[in-house]
Amino acid sequence: MTELLSPAGNYEKMKAAFLYGADAVYLAGKRFGMRAAADNFTLEELEAALAFAHKYGKKIYLTLNTLPREYELPDLADYMDRLAELGEGGLDGVIVADLGVFSLVKEHLPGVDIHVSTQAGVVNSESARMWYDLGARRVVLARELSLDEIRKLRADIPSDMEIEAFVHGSMCVSFSGRCLLSNNLVGRDANRGACAQPCRWNYTISEEKRPDMNMPIEETEHGTFIMSSKDMCMVEHVPELIDAGITSFKIEGRMKSAYYTAVVTNAYRTAMDGYEKLGAGYIFDKAWLGELDSVSHREYCTGYYYDDPMQNAQICQTNGYMREKAYLAVCSGYDAELGRAYFVQRNKMSAGQTVEVISPGMLGRSFVIEEMFGEEDERIPCAPHPSMRFSVKIPFPVREGDIMRGADG
Repeated sequence: MTELLSPAGNYEKMKAAFLYGADAVYLAGKRFGMRAAADNFTLEELEAALAFAHKYGKKIYLTLNTLPREYELPDLADYMDRLAELGEGGLDGVIVADLGVFSLVKEHLPGVDIHVSTQAGVVNSESARMWYDLGARRVVLARELSLDEIRKLRADIPSDMEIEAFVHGSMCVSFSGRCLLSNNLVGRDANRGACAQPCRWNYTISEEKRPDMNMPIEETEHGTFIMSSKDMCMVEHVPELIDAGITSFKIEGRMKSAYYTAVVTNAYRTAMDGYEKLGAGYIFDKAWLGELDSVSHREYCTGYYYDDPMQNAQICQTNGYMREKAYLAVCSGYDAELGRAYFVQRNKMSAGQTVEVISPGMLGRSFVIEEMFGEEDERIPCAPHPSMRFSVKIPFPVREGDIMRGADG
């Protein structure tokens, strides 16, 4: 079966990913991962995460995919020694981009599967076989490959070598993240996990003799987006991706919310299970795309699976994100006799409001909150406080971990 791999920027997001159908998550420690601004995991949190994942037969892959400088190598080696001491079966894999890091992993974490990061820019079978001969279990392909190229690459590498490919989320205007713009402008190194995303900023130009007269670089009437990429969304093409021989579907988004992780994972899990169950009888449900429209995202596209980057750079035509539906609360329990569900607040909501509940394997179900009750079972008009506990009567059964959201964007 094809693996569904979801992002886990922190422990809450990891639990959401697994609850809503991920087979594995990728996450980072406090250093040496490409998303330094995410909450990430301490060693203690990582050990707890491994215990949780392995209890349910899930996997955890740790990112060590920065390009470390010479002075960082002793700390990296020490960190790997501490990773080797983790209990609960240890890591299921590490993701690396640098040959030196690859060598250190083999020395300090023997027996742990090594996955070659998209940062390594694998775009052909010769490169994939080289990594395989060095001991890599998996390659994470560069986003710039077409589906046809992936099929050909799959046919020309060992059958037991795994292929991972991004299927959803943000894309980078630079080739597989190899960008110096952030470093140049604000001194934050994108190749060491600290990208400031200057490709998303608005820019102006000035004429030599009129330096104070800034003029916008107009691409559309809405603004300037000459470097801001669209988001990838391949949920409509799950059969083609599976049939191309991709081992693992990767969702981008460690910086996004737990709600984002749950909804996107849920949509792809449902689509993948549908195709693997029905085969030729599979029919895409547009409601899955509707679910993906409910999360924060830029304009969607199919990446470069069907488009040549030289012909279509997949640049945004509008500024900013499409707003996601409000993430209101998480279910903490359900009393079937009372028909009452218990929630922990994430954003303010009020009695009389129309909301939706999403559950693993199910799309949003709507209802009107007729009454709300506080922790002492008193009637309350709203839940305004972060992490406030409350309950509501609900017309259908729910489970712990189900998510309440606003019915509108």
